Amino acid sequence: MRIAMIGQKGAPAIYGGVERHVEDLSQRLTLAGHEVTIYSRKWYTKQNQDFAYKGMQVVHTPNMRTKHLDTITHTLTSTIHALFGSYDVIHYHGVGPTLLSWIPRLFARNTKVIATFHCIDRYHQKWGLLARIILRMGEWTACNIPHQTITVSEALGLYCLNEFKTNTHYIPNGVNIPEQISDSSHLKAFGLEKGKYLTMVSRLVPHKGAHLLIEAFNNLKRKHAHDDRVRDLKLAIVGGGVFTDGYVRELHKLAGQSNNIVFTDFQSGDVLESLYANCSALVHPSLNEGLPLTVLQAMSYEKPVLLSNIPEHLELTQDIRAIFNQNEVEAVEKKMLEFILMSDQEKMTLGQINRETVEIKYRWDVIAEKTIKLYEEAVNADEQSELIATVTQA
Repeated sequence: MRIAMIGQKGAPAIYGGVERHVEDLSQRLTLAGHEVTIYSRKWYTKQNQDFAYKGMQVVHTPNMRTKHLDTITHTLTSTIHALFGSYDVIHYHGVGPTLLSWIPRLFARNTKVIATFHCIDRYHQKWGLLARIILRMGEWTACNIPHQTITVSEALGLYCLNEFKTNTHYIPNGVNIPEQISDSSHLKAFGLEKGKYLTMVSRLVPHKGAHLLIEAFNNLKRKHAHDDRVRDLKLAIVGGGVFTDGYVRELHKLAGQSNNIVFTDFQSGDVLESLYANCSALVHPSLNEGLPLTVLQAMSYEKPVLLSNIPEHLELTQDIRAIFNQNEVEAVEKKMLEFILMSDQEKMTLGQINRETVEIKYRWDVIAEKTIKLYEEAVNADEQSELIATVTQA
């Protein structure tokens, strides 16, 4: 099959859960013998020319790089370009991009349109009222216009059923299982030591809750300065802003109360792997998610994770040792302290359970196989309809 991916910022994935998802899925589709095109934005790839990457084709189309127009203008130009690509499948990622999924349905009748509902974007605090109304429309289109709709969490599947009476296909995010533990040499650049820091890996946007974590960490340091285990601990915030410069400045100001909070900006490749592999635990205080890849990645490294009690996190673990109430600074602080006071054996056990969960439920080879099956069913359904129509007419 010839498959086009639209909606993501691009490839290779520098940052972003959707971008990581698209790259990993596309790579496995390519290995299975399919031709994949990933539509990309030049500002993201830092490239002016189209190029081949791990067997996939990365194609750039124009966009207007502003907070509100970046995604939709790129989706429009990518969709128009894809109309002439003779694709078997056009796969939209995110509810915003599906606003334009009617175009291939109308003008490329032989192409199957698939959408992945990654998260409820209108809940994100960076959007104003008009943007939220438009994103709500995107949820409707994601559930009604494509031939098939994928949801990455069971909670999202229930949301689509309750809100739009649409049965979707649950195919979760996947994660690569690391074959070896990354060395710790990359940590020196950030003043970090193996096992002596907590980390958060995320875009710095309000709904991810970095402000809650920083305030809780400051409180923890102040109240337990006498405890060596707390005094020696650092916090690494891995990620950067996305049209949220004001929020990022607020985070730096809040973190200025402590010299134990490190901002690394966006990281990828060996550096990011090292930050995952050598942390004590990952903390994810997010208020809204689809199915967070950053949590899955930490789990794949056999790391404990401390998570807010939103439904999507509870799909990954319901262990009370790992869960805290969302949007409560005191709850984050308490959970971090409880974790710090755990024995090394208990921490190791939590990590082992997480790794086993990933290996059983979130391996990419299984997830890619489910996606390919969905593609084939969509494509073959039309062929079968044509065959039935031909026989009936005869």
